[in-house]
Amino acid sequence: MTVTATSPPKADERVAELGLVGILLRRPEVGAVLGALVVWVFFAIVTPEHWIGLGGVARIVDSSSTLGIMAIAVALLMIGGEFDLSAGVMTGTSGLIAGLLSTQAGLNFWAAAAIALAFALLVGYINGMMVVKTGLPSFIVTLATFFILRGANVGVTKMLTDQVRVSGIDKVAGFGLARQVFNTEITLFGERFWTAFIWWIVLTLIATWILQRTHWGNWIYATGGDANAARNVGVPATKVKIALFMTTAGAAWLVGIMNDVRLRSAVASQGIGQEFVYIIAAVIGGCLLTGGYGSAIGAAIGALIFGMARVGIVFVGWPTDWFFSFLGVMLLVAVLVNNYTRARAEAMTTAMAKARTETEEAEP
Repeated sequence: MTVTATSPPKADERVAELGLVGILLRRPEVGAVLGALVVWVFFAIVTPEHWIGLGGVARIVDSSSTLGIMAIAVALLMIGGEFDLSAGVMTGTSGLIAGLLSTQAGLNFWAAAAIALAFALLVGYINGMMVVKTGLPSFIVTLATFFILRGANVGVTKMLTDQVRVSGIDKVAGFGLARQVFNTEITLFGERFWTAFIWWIVLTLIATWILQRTHWGNWIYATGGDANAARNVGVPATKVKIALFMTTAGAAWLVGIMNDVRLRSAVASQGIGQEFVYIIAAVIGGCLLTGGYGSAIGAAIGALIFGMARVGIVFVGWPTDWFFSFLGVMLLVAVLVNNYTRARAEAMTTAMAKARTETEEAEP
């Protein structure tokens, strides 16, 4: 009987053994995680009596939650290769529409909020259609929308109320239930939290699932990477972009209603200037300005960093003007880290592919 030696099974060539470092570098949110750790440790050292403990967590989460909701939606749009500079003012517009219809027209708050949602989605649809049909940069299209809504917010509110504020929202029908659903106070382990953080966590998980586990996620990445190439392989890039603009507008509506039920009023200037904060949070979270790369978890962590900075600066007693300096530094550092980590990951992948090719060519 002749026994023939058999060679061990060949490893699957499609599996790249990148190692722990390589895997981490391939994750868009790795820079945000490191940044969050650095910021947390810094304030834990500077002001431990306020920072360490559930009380500090409650304040950080409160400051981050609504920003995080918007950062996630903006991150999805940026991964798809577009920007929305009207996202901030849309939070104010949505809150004003719901507030004016409920206090001035006598509508139930839920009906007023539904109309506000329809308006927000319509604006998002128009933004998306303008971008894909005209070929104009989304920066220009949504900047125009920003100015239109900003002027309308002030003009309409003053015309109907003789001021730039809508008050008395808490006295309309349906307000109590809306407050319980959208944003109310709860007590956990003796500390007060606003339930917006639950929305934030749930939406982060949903967005992550969409990006990582559905064909829509693949379409978003493909559209942001190269819309024309995506269309050539059957990706409905036009529908994807329009849907992403509508998603951003829908998130702005949610935040606007959350602010209504929490503050019991709406202000015409609400949300102005926040659009850049949303973008910065997404960039800190790993999104590239060129599109096609990023994650919802990273955007949520980027918002958490903002929340820690806001609360930490107050705890330390520094002038709040330093917060904007922090934004600039974090934006610059995030862009550099994102570029470095992505370049390293691509270099490692290319090197391993080259090594496999050389090994295959050397085999008899």
